[in-house]
Amino acid sequence: MAPQGPPPAKSNRGLVIGLVIGAVVAVLLCAGCVTAGVAYYVTNGDSDSDSGGDLDTAAPAEPSPTTGGAGGACGAQPLAGGSEIKAVGMPDFANAPRTGIATMRITTNLGAITIAMDRAATPCTVASFQHLAAKHFFDGTRCHRLVTEGLSILQCGDPVGDGTGRPDYQFADENLAGAQYTRGIVAMANAGPGTNGSQFFIVFKDGQLNPLYTPFGTVTAGMEVVDQVAAGGHDNSIAGGGGLPKTTITFQGLTVD
Repeated sequence: MAPQGPPPAKSNRGLVIGLVIGAVVAVLLCAGCVTAGVAYYVTNGDSDSDSGGDLDTAAPAEPSPTTGGAGGACGAQPLAGGSEIKAVGMPDFANAPRTGIATMRITTNLGAITIAMDRAATPCTVASFQHLAAKHFFDGTRCHRLVTEGLSILQCGDPVGDGTGRPDYQFADENLAGAQYTRGIVAMANAGPGTNGSQFFIVFKDGQLNPLYTPFGTVTAGMEVVDQVAAGGHDNSIAGGGGLPKTTITFQGLTVD
């Protein structure tokens, strides 16, 4: 049965994070929707999202990072849209390195955050962030969503700042088998299988999530910055839970090496 609630406004297949509590209640945290488009959904284990995907099934089979799905390398596909799309062109997914650890360094108004990313586990995701960083995609963006009830995440990476923004491409999921969303894990937000863009979330307290969101990194320094934002709370502006952080955190720069 499809979940009840208003369709997302200004949505580009809203990037969502699903939270399952006791296999009964699922909270959709929509990162591609404006505030009014988010709601609590009650599931019985066979509920579908508004795009037809099952929220409570096991993770889908992952395409090869080399060949991807119908979209070619990394399952990548170009996207066209309105003001929510920031054009940066397609990363060189076909030649994405598949060994070594990449380091993401985020400079914010509150301090630095460092994230270690395993190229072997998530070559496509790392290649995307390296491409976006080279284009200064994240400069001046803010983390637009904080959730502190049930799920503890800080969500960032939207060039628009209202949850609708993304680059002009999407790519496949990676590293879903056995995915755990514990404190310090960094994972992609999505709108269903194969819809990764630029939005991601940092987990600041262990939580339960279906293994549907690519875990691509671990915070190695700067969790105190995330904790500071979490401690400040949010404005309750999102009907499905959470809202804009009261403690503003803005990306002044982001690099990947």
